[in-house]
Amino acid sequence: MIAVENVSKRYAEIVALAPLTFAFRPQTTTVLIGPSGCGKSTVLRLLAGLVISDTGRVIINDVELTDANLSELRQKMGYVIQDGGLFPHLTARDNVTLLARFMRRDNESVKQRLAFLTELVRLPPALLDRYPQQLSGGQRQRVALMRALVLDPPLLLLDEPLGALDPITRNALQGELKTIFSQLNKTVVLVTHDLHEAAYFADQIVLMRDGKVTQTGLIDDFQQRPVTSFVTEFVMAQRGYVGLTQ
Repeated sequence: MIAVENVSKRYAEIVALAPLTFAFRPQTTTVLIGPSGCGKSTVLRLLAGLVISDTGRVIINDVELTDANLSELRQKMGYVIQDGGLFPHLTARDNVTLLARFMRRDNESVKQRLAFLTELVRLPPALLDRYPQQLSGGQRQRVALMRALVLDPPLLLLDEPLGALDPITRNALQGELKTIFSQLNKTVVLVTHDLHEAAYFADQIVLMRDGKVTQTGLIDDFQQRPVTSFVTEFVMAQRGYVGLTQ
């Protein structure tokens, strides 16, 4: 089980996250969406152990996340941020295999995992010896995804992973990511501000506002059964996207 239980986070007078309890269904894709500052990225960072909540607890694979087990549990999650966050002084190959080498995995298993991931994300093998600045935005995101998956974690966290890409590259990677999610059967939590992207990926959409969950469901629920006027406004603001209507 992946869950947050009564978690909250405040920065001085700013409430980033009100007390929130929510469980993420295993082996499905949950998309967190909402306007800037709504708390969606804070939830993701709490799950990754990058932020410590003021109240409540975070459960990762049925274990409460604590300072004592943070390092161990982080090995069971992959984390991808916008534009990849690759180390510029390392080649793509070294970026991908860094954690596996740190964990002292044997060379043959690392080599096999690298070959599997290279094929999975459709990265030309010749690009593995290039540095991040020598790669396109889409190629960097493929490498970042490989790095997140190198230890085969059961949980994959993605914070607007396609947000910095041009529309054509973004559309192509959306299709590839969805295929990858279905093949790997992992628990995926993805943050985006794009409702069309949420509708495309999600087994469950979570719309947030002011640090709280406003509504959960699928795109039809938001379009046809909005629970507040804010939900309607949020959908209407993105009605020009394919698949979203007034």
